[in-house]
Amino acid sequence: MNTRSYVAASRRTLLAAAIGAATPLPALAQAAPRAPRNVLATVAMVGDVVREISGGRIRAETLIGEGVDPHLFRPTRADIARLLSADVVFASGHRLEGRMGDVLDRVRAAGKPVIMIAESIPRDRLRANPDYPDSADPHVWMDPSLWSEASVAAAEALGRLAPDLRETFADNLAKFRERLARLDAYARDSMATVPANARLLVTAHDAFAYFGARYGLEVESIQGLSTEAEANLAAIEALVRKLVDRRVPAVFAETSVPDRAVRALIEGAGARGQRVALGGNLFSDAMGKAGTYEGTYEGMIDHNVTIIARALGGQAPARGLNGRLAA
Repeated sequence: MNTRSYVAASRRTLLAAAIGAATPLPALAQAAPRAPRNVLATVAMVGDVVREISGGRIRAETLIGEGVDPHLFRPTRADIARLLSADVVFASGHRLEGRMGDVLDRVRAAGKPVIMIAESIPRDRLRANPDYPDSADPHVWMDPSLWSEASVAAAEALGRLAPDLRETFADNLAKFRERLARLDAYARDSMATVPANARLLVTAHDAFAYFGARYGLEVESIQGLSTEAEANLAAIEALVRKLVDRRVPAVFAETSVPDRAVRALIEGAGARGQRVALGGNLFSDAMGKAGTYEGTYEGMIDHNVTIIARALGGQAPARGLNGRLAA
């Protein structure tokens, strides 16, 4: 082969190789991984619902961490970047994420779905919010039967994000709702054992109205629906009188709210000759530590039910419904 023929052949070989490299083989094209589908939840209670339904098939993270009050949370630039990079953002709604409202509007404006799962529940089933007539009391997760309904909205949104996994999500949703029905029954049975005079649940802020309505407890709080409200001295004095008159044995702090006002109740009752104990720390607007049983929605409510029932003179196993509560 002369030099000219050799060069021409070499050029043809190189051109064929380039075309082959630029044209994906069918087998390789089929094996190419799908783009990751990422979701971000504002609060842990919502994040837990998403993780339960997705069953690990979609990466689900939570923005607001353990023990952080969502009423007061202010997102950083890094937080906003995370929200904008998510495929879907899940929130509870009804102004729970009060200071994040503008940011969530920005996420919507960027074309990203923002799913407010608590807002999927008919308003006539929710408690009014005296501060915001356009919203309901946001603490819907305190009633497992309502939170079970809210989980349906999460499953539907995940199904739109990943249609190929819709059946998997439906199966996981059904199993999750069965567990919540069992949790609801445990709460009902445990609360029924609390003596009549002690059926008063006093907490730091007004997060337990749905819980009280579901399980037949009167609920009083020092602060309003939002922890931004200031504790009122007159309200504290009125609560002290009620505790003494009814001989209520315990009041409760919350993990995401300072306990100063709750301890003032205890001291006030003591000054009037009534011993009132600190019944324990309840999970209200935040769950327990990630990776623990109390760091799940089921564990959060199990903890609250067990602590409340036992502190108010009722009956419940020390380790809770599933025997998994921390000793």
